[in-house]
Amino acid sequence: MGKRRSLYLSFLLGPGAFWLLMFFVVPSLLVVVYSFMERSSSGGVIWNVSLEAYAKLFTFDPESLFVNDFVVIFLRSFWWAVLTTVACLLIGYPLAFYIAQQKPTARMILLFMVMIPFWTNFLVRTYAWKFILNNNGLINTVLSSLGMQRIPLINTPTAVLIGLVYGSLPFMVLPLYASIEKFDYTLVEAGQDLGANYFRIFTRVFLPLTMPGVAAGCILVFIPAVGQYVVPTILGGGKVAMLGNILAQQFGAALNWPFGSAIAVVFMILLMAGVLIYFAVEREEEAV
Repeated sequence: MGKRRSLYLSFLLGPGAFWLLMFFVVPSLLVVVYSFMERSSSGGVIWNVSLEAYAKLFTFDPESLFVNDFVVIFLRSFWWAVLTTVACLLIGYPLAFYIAQQKPTARMILLFMVMIPFWTNFLVRTYAWKFILNNNGLINTVLSSLGMQRIPLINTPTAVLIGLVYGSLPFMVLPLYASIEKFDYTLVEAGQDLGANYFRIFTRVFLPLTMPGVAAGCILVFIPAVGQYVVPTILGGGKVAMLGNILAQQFGAALNWPFGSAIAVVFMILLMAGVLIYFAVEREEEAV
């Protein structure tokens, strides 16, 4: 019976495991291996072990306050990802709470509206924002018709941040809704009976019990945002470089696969370390 159950589980998990192995684990290992190889002038790598890519990545210029351009792009990408995550959380939490308070029919309609953007290609949606934010786009046309001065939005960090928040917001709202919808509201009544105001109930009861949704939403928003390529390219006009743009440049025009792989490896290590630290802290708090 046990052997049959093991075969049944292997049959169910086999396709998913094969997919992850071939299209996630193997490519990731190849990137790690490429980062320790020498650069080929024609693209690709020369199979000679070298630390040149990492040496270039961590070589600092004293004239630029010991920070090279790639470190600046790393920091900028992480900072914008943090801003995107915070903005999505501030917008998504009230929205998810509002949806959870509605009747079942209205709730389904609102969730449907949140998921509608997934029906359209992300590239097409980003180009739509380019027309909205353009100098002759919807926003500036309205401002001009009201007699106000046009605002330069396109090809600016503001446009990039708007695009990042727009593209990431559903990934914050859905896990927040799932967490809020399961909340036991009798705890709110208990807090009111004990004399707590709404702020203390929210900070001491509601927010801690919905923190799994907050954590899931932040991870789902932060990780894709920090490596974005489409939004900075289209809405930033190539003037606002993020990590994804540098990776594309190194694997494309520069033909420096080892250096691009080294950037990707450092990026993956930092993300994995951050996620592991977060879950370790969460586990300690639950144990307490």
